[in-house]
Amino acid sequence: MLHQNNADYINTIYINNLNEKIKIKDLKRALQAVFAQFGNIVDIFASKNLKMRGQAFVAFKEKKGAIDALRSMQGFPFFDKPLKIQLAKTDSDCIAKIKGTYIKREKTTTTYRINKKEASIKEKSFVHNPDSPNNALQPSHQATNKSSNINLPAPNQHLVSIPPPLPLSSTSQKNLNRPLMYVFPVQVEPPSNNILFLTNLPPDTNEMLLSTLFGRFSGFREIRTVSSREEIAFVEFDDVASAECAKNALQGYKLSPTHSINISFAKK
Repeated sequence: MLHQNNADYINTIYINNLNEKIKIKDLKRALQAVFAQFGNIVDIFASKNLKMRGQAFVAFKEKKGAIDALRSMQGFPFFDKPLKIQLAKTDSDCIAKIKGTYIKREKTTTTYRINKKEASIKEKSFVHNPDSPNNALQPSHQATNKSSNINLPAPNQHLVSIPPPLPLSSTSQKNLNRPLMYVFPVQVEPPSNNILFLTNLPPDTNEMLLSTLFGRFSGFREIRTVSSREEIAFVEFDDVASAECAKNALQGYKLSPTHSINISFAKK
């Protein structure tokens, strides 16, 4: 259900024409990376359900983020397909909770899974006792018996006493009180060139995600990753000016709540 009246903006955008071959996990991460520049993203909904293939909803904390994303990213090439973006007709659940308009929906599948999990836990806490009347299930005391097999010392058992540490000499005491001096090497950034060096990338960052993020800059050529080092990567551009533009725009960009990209020029 899509929004038809532009005068009444809401915080969620609806995106379709997405590449259906992309895994949902990679798709959400790529959407987060591309749309986070327009504002704080509260939620991204995408499903591998047959009816929801090639579609997604991105909910922003502020209305301005949704409007700016709609205007700026319409037709943006995203995994080789242009994005088609509209304003959603209704807010996502997380936005509705913030606004106080949330109405709880029944989730039969989720309720079934929870009940099944609870039943499994109850089964594990009981054992079958054939000697009991009607073969009833009896509580298992196996876990409590394990905790009782602790060898405590007898009341009259002598414990080994540890002597107190010897006092330090006056010279040693002075050395401990003396402040430590550290010398930090001065790091000089390599001169500007057409290859960027990325560090502090979150785990499982792949070339597809980085290509989506850096591919919107003119002169983009390719991404090179290191198999043994997931936290680093190289981005090559046609010229120095294009590399500098991408570096200035994405320096400190957050790919996750705990990882901000650190960008420098690669050494040649």
